[in-house]
Amino acid sequence: MNLARLDLNLVVALRALLEERNVTRAGQRVGLSQPAMSAALARLRRHFDDDLLARVGGHYELTALGQVLLARTATAYEVMERLFASQAAFDPVSETREFKIVASDYAVAVFGAELARVVHEEAPGIRLRFTQTPTTVVDETATLLSTTDGLLMPHGVISDFPATDLYEDRWVFLVAVADDHPSVGDRLTREDLGRLPWVTYQRTYDAPAVRQLGMLGIEPRVEVSVDNFQLLPMLVERTQRITLIQARLARLLAPLAAVHVVEPPYEAVPLREALWWHPVHTHDAAHIWLRETTARVGRGMVGAPEAHTGF
Repeated sequence: MNLARLDLNLVVALRALLEERNVTRAGQRVGLSQPAMSAALARLRRHFDDDLLARVGGHYELTALGQVLLARTATAYEVMERLFASQAAFDPVSETREFKIVASDYAVAVFGAELARVVHEEAPGIRLRFTQTPTTVVDETATLLSTTDGLLMPHGVISDFPATDLYEDRWVFLVAVADDHPSVGDRLTREDLGRLPWVTYQRTYDAPAVRQLGMLGIEPRVEVSVDNFQLLPMLVERTQRITLIQARLARLLAPLAAVHVVEPPYEAVPLREALWWHPVHTHDAAHIWLRETTARVGRGMVGAPEAHTGF
């Protein structure tokens, strides 16, 4: 494919046509007349050798190829936007722009809140948009990173992309307070981990900790799973369940549930949080500022939190 021979404006027209599924509305969306958008559709049909939009009754539906192109076009459009938004210089005091960061609710609560505070003080025109880590993060890392400014994720889940280390955390267990869970006091045994029901985070984010359990021969008996770390204490409270959670988040959630922290009955692998990005952003001045700022905020979170026995 020779990109020099393509009119990249067709990417804009293609996205509008596939999403609107109507020539007139697509033209209005991108500022083209109905004849001009019809001409763009004709060029796209010749290029792909496919109708893309097929009339069914009084409306248009996407062809099979059109369905495939729908997601790909949105991704390509975002990549082009980020490419042409690249800057040689960046002044955080006067610039106005948005950074999109993919992160779990844990990372936003423990790190993102402090990052947002610093950005508010130092760069008043900068907006941060945090979006939830998708379940496809491991299989589609390159696509995800190409359409965002960064991914907050611990080491051990993805690799082969640039990253800057931020802070460390530890894994601890939560159990209900003694009145609700008399069989477990201030300690758990490995036998308890196989005997008691679990609440787990259902994404792959905590994969290193889960892999370690498997290597120790521990198979959690999962009773409840959830895609939000901050819900874990409420699902442990007043039950016999246990859960594995990050110590920094456990400390933040202290007032919310009648649970207490118990140290793992093994040497748990540490959690080392990092900001990951696509190489296309490496030399962009705005992104360099973002990375330097996140690294500085991370340095303010020195060391993993100390052990503590309860909430």
